[in-house]
Amino acid sequence: MPNYFAVVPAAGTSTRFDATLPKQYTTLANRPVIDHTLDVLCRHPLISKVIVALAANDAHWKKTAASRHPKVHTVAGGKERCNSVLHGLEFLDAAPQDWILVHDAVRPCLRDTELSKLIVALQDDPVGGLLAIPVQDTLKRGGPDPATAIETLDRTNLWQAQTPQMFRFNMLLKAIRAALQAQLPITDDAHAMERFGKTPRLIHGSATNLKLTTPHDLHIATALLQLRQPETQTLPTLDL
Repeated sequence: MPNYFAVVPAAGTSTRFDATLPKQYTTLANRPVIDHTLDVLCRHPLISKVIVALAANDAHWKKTAASRHPKVHTVAGGKERCNSVLHGLEFLDAAPQDWILVHDAVRPCLRDTELSKLIVALQDDPVGGLLAIPVQDTLKRGGPDPATAIETLDRTNLWQAQTPQMFRFNMLLKAIRAALQAQLPITDDAHAMERFGKTPRLIHGSATNLKLTTPHDLHIATALLQLRQPETQTLPTLDL
């Protein structure tokens, strides 16, 4: 049975939520955002290590509860998200077929059931995949004037990518290294795999697994966490 590891890039320094704090440390339901994010990963019975990539001058991490969790280890983050993920992968003593779950530090509303659904759905997949939801809204393409629409896009087969994104260790490591060496822009781990010639599977997720992008998202996340009933985490049923 392969091992399962999580990598959380958390070296971003965005202060759009708070003039003094990166958004992963902004208070959400009386705790730092990143504590909520890491909780679900740390309590999953299959995930043995959670690697968090931090900015070099991070002065906030040691104040979090997650920093004291025995599953959690830290590495130096990189300039871009993909560099931070690479540093996390290089830290691990993982076998080629082990699973890596990369999760956004500012996606704190992931449910235990969604995480287990991803793991079970991909357990026998040679490549891996990601949580995603089909695009529901009508999409418009802006023109030279970004305040004007010049085209309505066909949303058939369009999905909104989420995290975690789960891939085989050796394959993901090679894909990210290849993209960086070729100086190709990659927006997420699935993008790196696609550029590497692989086809990640799309696992239907939930709109509640939102990424905190604007201050308004904090209000939504607060409501979601307050409404959530405690979940009982059980070991997923895997085909061994």
